[in-house]
Amino acid sequence: MENAQWYLIETEEEYETALSRYDEVKYSAKGSQEHKEKMLLVHLITQYESLHDIEVEVDPVEVIKIRMEDFGYKPADLAQVYGDKGTVSKVLNYKQALSLSMIRKFSQLLRIPVEMLIREYPLKSV
Repeated sequence: MENAQWYLIETEEEYETALSRYDEVKYSAKGSQEHKEKMLLVHLITQYESLHDIEVEVDPVEVIKIRMEDFGYKPADLAQVYGDKGTVSKVLNYKQALSLSMIRKFSQLLRIPVEMLIREYPLKSV
């Protein structure tokens, strides 16, 4: 699906196609065309899901990273709010789970509903 043109998602088929493409580009390098496409897909998919009351399991760390990019934040900005650069780094690299304190602070800073941040997600083995 190289050079795809994305528009508002209106059908279940378009939704499934967008989800499939998102899976293909979700780890694309920041600044690349695929990364820009990923960011657009996140917004289109989220809009479709909100209009159709679709509940999905979104990885909380991925949501944080997307919102950081939306606001132009760096990990240091999150550390400034949370107070511990090392812990923020571990969380963003899937080596440590979000704490309740982090969830509260990041929810407010990044305007992410708490419900999206309390979901369980796999951590990487150390």
